[in-house]
Amino acid sequence: MKPHPVKPRQPAVSCPQPESRHRRGTASARRVLAAAAALAVVALLPPASAGAAPTAPAQAAADPCRTPVQPASVLPVEPCDSPDRIVEKAAKIVPRASQVAWQQRKVIAFTHFGMNTFTDREWGSGMEDEDRFDPPSAEVTQWMRAYRAMGAKEVIFTAKHHDGFVLYPTRYTDHSVVASPWWIHGCPSDDASSAARTAAEQRRDTDPSAYWQVRDTGCRNPDGDILGSYVRAAREAGLRVGVYLSPTDGAELPHAWHRDTYIPAIQAKPPAQRSIAEVATLQDAPAPPAGSGRYGNESKAVPRTIPTLVPGDDRAARVASGALPSFEVTEDDYNTYYLNQLYELFTQYGPIDELWLDGANPWAGTGVSEPYDFTTWFKLIRSLSPDTVVFAGPQGTRWVGNESGVARTGEWSVVPATADPATAHNEGLIPGGPQAEDIGSRTVLTGPDVRYLQWFPAEADSSIRPGWFYHPDESPQSPATLVTKYQQSVGRNAVMLLNVPPGTDGRIADADLAALTSFGTTIRDTYGSNLLTAPRALADDDLHTGWSPPGGADTGTLTLTLPHPTTFDQLALGEDITRGQHVERFSVDVWDGARWTAAGAGTTIGHERLLVLPSPVTTTRIRVHIEAARATPHLATVGLYRTAG
Repeated sequence: MKPHPVKPRQPAVSCPQPESRHRRGTASARRVLAAAAALAVVALLPPASAGAAPTAPAQAAADPCRTPVQPASVLPVEPCDSPDRIVEKAAKIVPRASQVAWQQRKVIAFTHFGMNTFTDREWGSGMEDEDRFDPPSAEVTQWMRAYRAMGAKEVIFTAKHHDGFVLYPTRYTDHSVVASPWWIHGCPSDDASSAARTAAEQRRDTDPSAYWQVRDTGCRNPDGDILGSYVRAAREAGLRVGVYLSPTDGAELPHAWHRDTYIPAIQAKPPAQRSIAEVATLQDAPAPPAGSGRYGNESKAVPRTIPTLVPGDDRAARVASGALPSFEVTEDDYNTYYLNQLYELFTQYGPIDELWLDGANPWAGTGVSEPYDFTTWFKLIRSLSPDTVVFAGPQGTRWVGNESGVARTGEWSVVPATADPATAHNEGLIPGGPQAEDIGSRTVLTGPDVRYLQWFPAEADSSIRPGWFYHPDESPQSPATLVTKYQQSVGRNAVMLLNVPPGTDGRIADADLAALTSFGTTIRDTYGSNLLTAPRALADDDLHTGWSPPGGADTGTLTLTLPHPTTFDQLALGEDITRGQHVERFSVDVWDGARWTAAGAGTTIGHERLLVLPSPVTTTRIRVHIEAARATPHLATVGLYRTAG
């Protein structure tokens, strides 16, 4: 379960949004890091005022509403913009290169594995003893085989969930995998590490890096860094890598508030009204939160340096020489903690193709609220890794609005925002919220609260099991259900994000693997070969070849004559999204030998739109009508497919 509560909004201030090409491979990552390091020390400070220049390629002129609109991934909506000009701007919104590559992956695997796996929970308390995380193994290569079998091109790992337990050796909290039995799995009990770990435990109340400092003392499990093992296995399998680092952190709740206010408030509630996190808290009481009390502790924002070096920090020389960049920020305790972990992820595990974060602030109603500094988070991410696609970040990707993995039948990638996308968790900036039925029509785009337009495509997330973490009493969904989810996500201009959680034995269950393999086989057998072979400009996968109405018209009809009768039950259309998303209404006819008959219709197309016909049709002619568009449509793909099986 991944909650999506209302997100806090941040003030509308601006932040530069540099464009960059999609990064490929570690050499490019080194170039990005070197470029950041060349800045030596970078100040990540908020803009001087809310009236600063907007985050868009300069449209500078005396009259901003007369300047020709140039393509950009984000554009401001000026007070003087007419409805027609706003629609024109929407038509000029184009994706960053990394967003195009992200959408072309189509299927992404999510891996929820952590403390909750071993406590049989969905949302932990943050009070769990690290001893509870003790898998017999973590067979990451088996996970990757399962993800490849399902057709995934990218994988995302939960490096930290809401309970705050960290699945890599971080310097900034003792509530991590280093303090768990997994870190010394297979080691003799009398090894030198035992004494060092005992000493670290005695220092943890005053030193969040105590366990990190003794990580290499004596014997250690070579696979102890689960995130590191995951990243290596993914790259060896040819998969792109994403990381989920939850901002919500139960382990970092203030200890006195937790003891004196939070637990009594939970106890005063009728049991039926307690959340799953509250139930977990009472189950683990009276233990305190396992961290250092930094979340919502009302600490003052003061000047800090990122990375904050700890005793024995192995990065000190590289930071001092400028080989690693450093950043000057003004932050409270928890934002500093989170920025330091972002820095670790990007400098030690990159390249990271997608960073997944939510904006949950679940204890606000009980007296503790953490003011997330999204502005500085996003600046740090962009400085360290400009090509990373950030979930709910500026020109990143967004929650589709449900956890069923189903996109809208009118799914727009061009989405309005009520404030600068660089300053807030972007779900909170969508007019009507991320679950709104209409997220990008002309009516929504021209609403009175819209201040920006940006390329912000949908990610349709769901889990193969009812829960996000593995629970032995749950079963996976059928291959047929997964195929339908593919058609209703990838086939509706979204990316399919399917969570497949490993079990307590450190493996993906056989039943899940069987379902994934059957699903992946059906997808490959169905969509692996386009039955339309000509014209090649439409039959290939090249976004830059295709068809547009003559004369630059906004509407038009494309008639295709097939070389021989062809039977299909699915038809795919795709736009060249590098030029934007333009189509607002379309329909398709097929020739039955005597007359044209309607095969299907829709509103948006975007990267891919699948029409699943009620029964197979056989024809030699197909007609595609573009009936309405925001600008000249660029149809890049027409696909004809017959469902396998």
